[in-house]
Amino acid sequence: MVLQRILLVEDEADIQAVARVALEMVGGFEVQVCSSGQQALQEAEAFSPDLLVLDVMMPGMDGPDTLKALRERSTLAEVPAIFMTAKVQPAEVEYYRSLGALGVIAKPFDPMMLANQVRQLVEEGA
Repeated sequence: MVLQRILLVEDEADIQAVARVALEMVGGFEVQVCSSGQQALQEAEAFSPDLLVLDVMMPGMDGPDTLKALRERSTLAEVPAIFMTAKVQPAEVEYYRSLGALGVIAKPFDPMMLANQVRQLVEEGA
């Protein structure tokens, strides 16, 4: 799988900015940022992402609910997903994997390492 386009769903503007720079400038990816699950549902299909990166805790529709809703769309049903969260206890990571995620990236993340973490999780899940 060629990984180029990442849909980042994150409600906090400062994290959006850091993650976008880390993924675009350091990782060389094309990134579309959505500030909510609802926005992701509206924009994801048109962007046609190779990967979904979802914040777990967001107001309204959280990351797991957003992933479930995106998976119901045939064009997005097979797109791999990664969650980002501060909650990275083993039981929580297993829960997120049970939802179909490749894995979890812990917050706060190292901007210089984010693109490598994403690539590693995608390679392990391929």
